[in-house]
Amino acid sequence: MKPTLLILAAGMASRYGSMKQVDGFGPNGETIIDYSIYDAIKAGFGKVTFIIREEFLDNFKAIFEPKLKGKIETDYVFQNFDLKQYGIDKTVERAKPWGTAHAVLAARNNIKEPFCVINADDFYGYDSFEKMAKFLTTEITDTQYSLIGFQIDRTLSDYGSVSRGVCKVDDKGDMVEINERTEVYFTDGGNVAYKDAEGEHALPNDTRVSMNFWGFTPAVFEQSLDMFKRFVDANENNPKSEFFIPLVADELIKTGTAAFKVIPTGSKWFGVTYKEDKPIVQKSISELVQNGTYPPNLWA
Repeated sequence: MKPTLLILAAGMASRYGSMKQVDGFGPNGETIIDYSIYDAIKAGFGKVTFIIREEFLDNFKAIFEPKLKGKIETDYVFQNFDLKQYGIDKTVERAKPWGTAHAVLAARNNIKEPFCVINADDFYGYDSFEKMAKFLTTEITDTQYSLIGFQIDRTLSDYGSVSRGVCKVDDKGDMVEINERTEVYFTDGGNVAYKDAEGEHALPNDTRVSMNFWGFTPAVFEQSLDMFKRFVDANENNPKSEFFIPLVADELIKTGTAAFKVIPTGSKWFGVTYKEDKPIVQKSISELVQNGTYPPNLWA
């Protein structure tokens, strides 16, 4: 059974100022999602499921259906505010849905095979999809999940500090814990460091970090559902709280329910948060086209 690619694309992109999920970055207006799907097809994925808001549906279908028809199966799932579908009999007023792990839960009725989760606005590179596809077809179990671990110095910006989920990995290559470092940057000497209340701390340049590229079986839906119910109970009066995938991973690890293999990749990650990131991403993709990694017209 071929694995599924689950793309988190329901965000409103408020800091970007427009729908960055469908903004054009390639030489023929290709989106970042296009490159992820292209790499996923090449790696052997059989279906792509988009997690979107219902009001995005017509726009997404118009953009992706014509070029993906006959290449890969497509499916659409809506992330919304209805808690009753999760067995939660209450209404909570919020400006946006409940976060990335909630988005994954929204796909529980649509995915029956091993799958990986990625962000719509992040570029991950073919090596990541190839390694994840191999894991999803040969190694994954309901108690052994995975995470693509990017080398931290290949994910940072030259223009300021960023937040990164820094992984602590044991001798077997499994994640022991993941710590969100909110101020990670290059020092003047080109090394990597992060700053917290206690000051500056050096990090090895090959430290592995999460860029939200996870591998699961459908068992994770049942495993995370009770966590979500508890999270809603604890945070119904906190409108900015979000149920993130690392929270699920952390609890599964600490309870011994599942392990997470950290699969290292040498791919260079890049993504868009602000409008100012667009020319940087366009330049990076242009270089990959020029060196032959991707064709000039991706779907021609």
